[in-house]
Amino acid sequence: MTELLLRRADCVVTMDAARREIAGGDVLIRDGVVAAVGVGLETAGRVVDARGCVVTPGLVNTHHHLYQTLTRAVPGGQDALLFGWLKTLYPLWSRFGPEEMFVSAQAGLAELALSGCSMTSDHLYLFPNGSRLDDTIAAASEVGLRFHPTRGAMSIGESVGGLPPDSLVEREAAILEDSIRVVDAFHDPREGAMVRVGLAPCSPFSVSRDLMREVALLARDKRVMLHTHLAENDEDVAWSLAQFGCRPGQYAEDLGWTGADVWHAHCVKLNLSEIELFARSMTGVSHCPCSNCRLGSGLAPIREMRDGGVNVGLGVDGSASNDAGSLIGEARQALLLQRVRLGADAMAAREALEIATLGGARVLGRTDCGALEPGRRADIAVWDVSGIEAAGSWDPVAALVLCGPMRVRDLFVEGRQIVDGGRMTTVDLPAVIERQNRLARALMA
Repeated sequence: MTELLLRRADCVVTMDAARREIAGGDVLIRDGVVAAVGVGLETAGRVVDARGCVVTPGLVNTHHHLYQTLTRAVPGGQDALLFGWLKTLYPLWSRFGPEEMFVSAQAGLAELALSGCSMTSDHLYLFPNGSRLDDTIAAASEVGLRFHPTRGAMSIGESVGGLPPDSLVEREAAILEDSIRVVDAFHDPREGAMVRVGLAPCSPFSVSRDLMREVALLARDKRVMLHTHLAENDEDVAWSLAQFGCRPGQYAEDLGWTGADVWHAHCVKLNLSEIELFARSMTGVSHCPCSNCRLGSGLAPIREMRDGGVNVGLGVDGSASNDAGSLIGEARQALLLQRVRLGADAMAAREALEIATLGGARVLGRTDCGALEPGRRADIAVWDVSGIEAAGSWDPVAALVLCGPMRVRDLFVEGRQIVDGGRMTTVDLPAVIERQNRLARALMA
């Protein structure tokens, strides 16, 4: 048995049912699980001094494309809407291979960890030159984050009216076959699992109706979750109306893509009836505020979703459409955008932090994560609020969202320390950065 005690934090934000915040609080970790939360706890094990810090559950990222960290700020894609941006980037991504997938995932996962993220999903929907989902799973194992990779796919290429080039699409039989392989090889349904695999055709405009339906049936048979992009912008909705004769929400419902085992990315353009459908069916939403701003997609109706009972988490989206990977930054942006839409009282800082932690865990179906209470997994972020970012703040919890810091001091995943004093402990980050930049230069050439 191993124990670790985080002692005397300025505030422990529990996100438990009562949303307790404990001044001078302690968190006791035993064998990767939160054993106790309170004041004056003791241990014979290691003690970490948390004075001057706010302790929160680890943040949860519900939507990412880790491979895109190799294609940030690409000329030609910097000022484009979604479809034009994709057309610019597809040819670059077609040159990736296993090394590019592995290294870009390492870099993206480290960036997330430093922003306080302990658990992330990843939507990988293209597999050029021998790439496999296995490459990103290997990277996550090294970095140490709790990982929800999704086996994405594209099957409708340009030659038959789709958006992606034919070189990046796969045969639908091969997609289903490999989906079975990765679920059988890597998915862990147990409590405390470090890897859970989902199935995730890229979008309604890059796969067929038949594949969407078949993947939903396969996911239910394998008892894994479903994920895709939906209603991201006006182009997306117009495509759905023109191609399918219905709005995106109806399309999803018709093909079995609603339910507690489904979460959709973006959902910027959901209308009230679609929001009611998602609430009624317990379908989750990954809100990606920075990416939605970067691509000019619009302002998602998150206030209406939350008030209507929809489970909402945060996502950084791809690092080619954000172009950053900061979960605490997404929480701040989510708050700001709802205030732009509806006024200064539309979202409070604590609600944004809740969406970033407990909300994300719920979207990913993780009842064992997202809060600091006995029995939950010990995924914990320690934020040093004694620095310049929070200097002068009267409310250190609100300060995390409103002013910073933007990086964690320490991060624990399953009780294992991934970040210590603002530095990665699991990978040689300078070496990862050097390798990442070398691969990016090769792509430029």
